[in-house]
Amino acid sequence: MIVIFKSAAAGDVIMFGDVAHRMMTFMGKEADAKGIVTVEQLPDAIAGLRAAIEADKQQRAELREEDRPQFEIGEGGVKRPYVSLTQRAAPLLELLEWSLKKKKPVVWGV
Repeated sequence: MIVIFKSAAAGDVIMFGDVAHRMMTFMGKEADAKGIVTVEQLPDAIAGLRAAIEADKQQRAELREEDRPQFEIGEGGVKRPYVSLTQRAAPLLELLEWSLKKKKPVVWGV
């Protein structure tokens, strides 16, 4: 499954469903097929996503290079190269920040 985050403030952000659901949780939203981050909710969503990014950075900094994962298992048990939460969250964080600047909500599944 693919989830597309949309806002009139910037370009779309496309993510695998399992990754998108994690991001929704970090933003304080239910991991549903459809949803919205209202303009009023954007500051808290940004703060939640930033906190998850910082925790990820700290956790990875504590690992030796050889202990860092090379692969991850995605939806349907598909093996794919490992991508850190920090890398995955960056485009969504940018979308949220632009949306806050331009006072536009972020939606998905519509």
